[in-house]
Amino acid sequence: MRLDRFLSNLPRFNRQQVRLLLVQKRVRVDGLTVADPQHEVREFSQVEVDEEVLQAGRPPRYFMLHKPQGCVSATRDPEHRTVLDLIDEPDAAELHIAGRLDFNTTGLMILTNDGQWSRRLTQPQTKLPKVYYVETEQLIGPEYAETFARGLYFAFENLTTQPATLELLGPRRARLSIVEGRYHQVKRMFGHFDNKVLRLHREAMGPLLLDEQLAPGEYRPLRDEEICRI
Repeated sequence: MRLDRFLSNLPRFNRQQVRLLLVQKRVRVDGLTVADPQHEVREFSQVEVDEEVLQAGRPPRYFMLHKPQGCVSATRDPEHRTVLDLIDEPDAAELHIAGRLDFNTTGLMILTNDGQWSRRLTQPQTKLPKVYYVETEQLIGPEYAETFARGLYFAFENLTTQPATLELLGPRRARLSIVEGRYHQVKRMFGHFDNKVLRLHREAMGPLLLDEQLAPGEYRPLRDEEICRI
């Protein structure tokens, strides 16, 4: 957001006062005096007027979690353990989930406090593939890949899914790559053929791959090069 808009949105300043503050060089962003009204204020910028902090800067945080079965993709739940319960970090409640998984689905999950970054990771417009390992009850036929590549119509949302890629790994095992995250999407796609998904495990989100050294329930901070890939 532009600095002048950020200040004008505060109830204490009108536009004329904001212009005066900038001209008088009374505004600091991340420790530097700023007079340019178009200077960008980010989610993690610290903004001060006359040394009074109006927005406290805080560092962005990014974590990779190997989600186990029987864990809720939520920040709180009255009955079940949540993914945040697995994160032993200060101010963990500030984190949000970038791409939820079903209760019994396992695999890669990202938690962060950086909203812009997580939107780039999860929005369908970016077309970053989400890759799943799938095991099913019935045999997976060759028609699955053709149907998934064309897209499936979901009547509940009145939409057709984006083209998806299916790689057959065995009679009842496959790797599926999708660019969306519709409600129970993978299970509904296989449900189109009346084939129940018995195991679902997310291996990757875009360029981010699940760290094989992480056991279910374990997590680690993302490395700088991983963060910069999104």
